[in-house]
Amino acid sequence: MSTLTEPVRVTTPGNPVSRSVRDSMVIAQRNLIRMSRIPEMIIYGLIQPIMFVVLFTYVFGGSMRIGGSSSAVDYKNFLMAGIFAQTVTFATASSGAGIADDMHKGLIDRFRSLPMARGAVLTGRTLADLVQTAVTLVVLAVVAVVVGWRVGSDGSTNAGKVLAAFGLLLLLGYAFTWIGALIGMSVRTPEAATSSGLIWLFPVTFISNAFVDPAHMTPWLRHVAEWNPFSATAQAARVLFANPGRSTSHAWPMEHPVWASLIYSILIIAVFRTLAVRKYRSATA
Repeated sequence: MSTLTEPVRVTTPGNPVSRSVRDSMVIAQRNLIRMSRIPEMIIYGLIQPIMFVVLFTYVFGGSMRIGGSSSAVDYKNFLMAGIFAQTVTFATASSGAGIADDMHKGLIDRFRSLPMARGAVLTGRTLADLVQTAVTLVVLAVVAVVVGWRVGSDGSTNAGKVLAAFGLLLLLGYAFTWIGALIGMSVRTPEAATSSGLIWLFPVTFISNAFVDPAHMTPWLRHVAEWNPFSATAQAARVLFANPGRSTSHAWPMEHPVWASLIYSILIIAVFRTLAVRKYRSATA
């Protein structure tokens, strides 16, 4: 006569923090290996931002005014920080869809039976997505240079500031992947995760200073754009790149965009990582 028993949970010795880091790295490696075997995931992820660069640069660039200038070159340099920020945040949808897919296939239940840190599954997934986002950002920067984007036209930037700008962009992207992780844990199918991820991303990215100067918006919409975390990172990137579009707004995030970007991203990570891990624990309890 056979009896059903609960899976045996084996605890591994060692510091809980180091164990969590080790488990997260294992999950991240697993996801990176899977991504490398499906190169179309990266290819399709590159197509959309490249299309935005081409469309906004050559279709809308001539009619856009930045700081009183209608120069297509000025708008091109203004635009790229917004395109970079949009690219890293749109990775949220794929992150949520991937986690929802793992849930749908029962992979999360398999991880549950292993002696591993509870937050490692989500942390590993978001770290793998961060690596993919970094690769996409590098390729997009090359494309931007090809179409005429330049940094430091006034000589007020350097390599350290440029790297810091890309670091802030990746930090924002990582923060937003935790929002995607929470969405992926909260829906039943990958399709629902993708749709729900894009629904809120579009207003966040377009009600901002990514593509136009908020000074031309109606007052209430301008205030929303100026306090948008997305706007803070885009503005911080422009400042560090020494690109056109320095804000004349007196809103604190626009006067101190680098600090605002750091604070926003850290707060988003702290809040949504806590919520996502809690959701993971309750979903697999």
